Amino acid sequence: MRANGTHRLTSQMAFREITHLIENNLEQLNYGVAITDIDTDGEFEAVVMGFGYPNVILKRDGEKLVNVATGLLSDEEMNAIGVASGDIDGDGQEEIYFLNTDSLGGEGQSFDRLISFENDKFIDLFALSTHENIRNTGAGRSVVCIDRSGRGQYGFFIANYASPMKYYEMDGKNYLRDIAPELGMDMVTGGRSLIAFPIHSDKTDIFAGNEMGPNYLFINQENGQFAEMAKSFGVQDTYEDVRGISALDVNGDGILDLVYGNWNGPNRMFVKINDKFVNQAPPNLAEPSAVRTVIAADLDNDGDDEIFFNNINQPNRLFKRINGEWRRVELGTATEPNGCGTGAAVWDYDNDGTLELLVSHGELEPQALSLYKSQ
Repeated sequence: MRANGTHRLTSQMAFREITHLIENNLEQLNYGVAITDIDTDGEFEAVVMGFGYPNVILKRDGEKLVNVATGLLSDEEMNAIGVASGDIDGDGQEEIYFLNTDSLGGEGQSFDRLISFENDKFIDLFALSTHENIRNTGAGRSVVCIDRSGRGQYGFFIANYASPMKYYEMDGKNYLRDIAPELGMDMVTGGRSLIAFPIHSDKTDIFAGNEMGPNYLFINQENGQFAEMAKSFGVQDTYEDVRGISALDVNGDGILDLVYGNWNGPNRMFVKINDKFVNQAPPNLAEPSAVRTVIAADLDNDGDDEIFFNNINQPNRLFKRINGEWRRVELGTATEPNGCGTGAAVWDYDNDGTLELLVSHGELEPQALSLYKSQ
């Protein structure tokens, strides 16, 4: 139903803002967010990328969140846009991939960083002389950590815009290698968004949302190889521009489905039925917006995931499954109608059993981070 040209909201959820708990929360251009334990103390921190500004790492200190990013982790001379974490060297501690870019497409002067904690200090593995020739200088837009073999050997897959995709793993001698060419995954496209989860195989598959061309769906062939099968599964969506992807069980059948936002185009809710995905996005969810990030998470602890759409310079949106139907619900202050949203993440920073929602902003103007808790 519509009222005054917009979809009617159902008052079922609201958030209260707890941004005041972030100390020294400066206005700056921020982008991607990752949740990881940077210091192996058993608590997760939020790693937020700064574009021409220092990166931010939020760590709990009592009731407050303080920024503990210094030196290489702060990395204020770079233009960071994406971030992911994973244990690429198998030492039990996650490395952090900083995706940097200084161009709209193709190759640039900036290069990515792969931060590892070794010998009581943080180092950039890409800065080592053995790795300088393989580091990514493309216009990266998204990075995801995956285990393609299912044996705990993680790698980082990178979607570049108008330059080849990259796939970094470590070999038996602890040298980084870009294996995308040998896997046939070094494609050149308008790469925008990535997600890795068991879409069809028993191991990790990858969905790559693209701009100015079809999406890619890399299905794991159980032998470490991948087959691109977006057309077979019905998710090419050739004429739309993907921004933000998440996975959740849309209909309660125990199978993960795919939901993503298209930039000012119809958003998708692809439900997996046998070996096909069928778009079942209701009109209120499909309604176009300037979407940047999509998150599926149980924000109100009722046992079901909600879907959060983070928009830039437009109100954020939240969708909840009520009586079998996906409905748009109230967000309260987390609507942020004037927020220049560029990224978001959820994590239970205070260990109270409820997920908090962290939203980053930037691109159009410097803005501070926002932090919300479900009521």
